[in-house]
Amino acid sequence: MGTPEREKIKPGKENAKVEPNNVRKVREGLLLSKAELARRAKISVLTIDRVEKGMTCRMDTKRKIILSLGLKLSDRDKVFNRG
Repeated sequence: MGTPEREKIKPGKENAKVEPNNVRKVREGLLLSKAELARRAKISVLTIDRVEKGMTCRMDTKRKIILSLGLKLSDRDKVFNRG
């Protein structure tokens, strides 16, 4: 017999690493919506939402977000805290 559905372990959320960042603060300071930032960065709104919640993302995604906020890559510590 199989394991009951409610007892199965779902991968993802329990194991997701959270990295605090200032993406939302910077975005709102520039009066940008999540949709506008996503359009500028050429990534999905869902990705922006996940990043703002502190979930990990690829280096390329961070680069796209920083540049789309009108910042230089050298300003990365203003947006993404070093771990």
